[in-house]
Amino acid sequence: MSDDDIVLAELPDDELVQQMHDDLYDGLKEEIEESVRILLDRKWVPYDVLTKALVEGMRIVGDDFRDGILFVPEVLLSANAMKAGMSILRPLLAETGAPKVGKMVIGTVKGDIHDIGKNLVSMMMEGAGFEVIDLGINNPVEAYLEAIEEHEPDILGMSALLTTTMPYMKVVIDAMKEKGIRDDLIVLVGGAPLNEEFGKAIGADAYCRDAAVAVETAKQLVDRRHNRGPVMADA
Repeated sequence: MSDDDIVLAELPDDELVQQMHDDLYDGLKEEIEESVRILLDRKWVPYDVLTKALVEGMRIVGDDFRDGILFVPEVLLSANAMKAGMSILRPLLAETGAPKVGKMVIGTVKGDIHDIGKNLVSMMMEGAGFEVIDLGINNPVEAYLEAIEEHEPDILGMSALLTTTMPYMKVVIDAMKEKGIRDDLIVLVGGAPLNEEFGKAIGADAYCRDAAVAVETAKQLVDRRHNRGPVMADA
């Protein structure tokens, strides 16, 4: 690796951003933190650092994950590097009132303590510019309803890795219908035993087979809801 010879502070802006994409891809946390600080010192707007460097870098990671070029351990490294950069930017973004793509509440359902897939979705969604409230594992219906009331998200994400806990997703969706809030949110579900038919049967908006698909689906559905961007023609 000749990366050791690269002095990040000496790179012009466009090359530094390109290097950040490479460093995110390689999961280099310290380099990402340093590069974020360099761009901020150069008077970059925090939102531009987020979108042009971090979000765009994670988009490349997401594409290669979807296409089977990168695998979960590598994507987790990339996501952790992105998180390190985000921790510097987050307070600055809040100060400047930077626009968010959307807000998501996510958690694994009651009875299920699996969280690798959920964590990956959380990190990839944050890497795509979403604000993510992660409820963790083993969430009863009350936890979802309280989080929806408190945070007013655009999206609710539910994860299950056991066939025995899958049906609990319908319990949550039915409770949302009872409260009259089901149509206020986009509901995304995922997890190894699920499939598209199950997602439709329980009344979710979409089943997402992995984190890359979750990000793509979330963006499309939020854009459609807010009438943003081009209308996607069915291929």
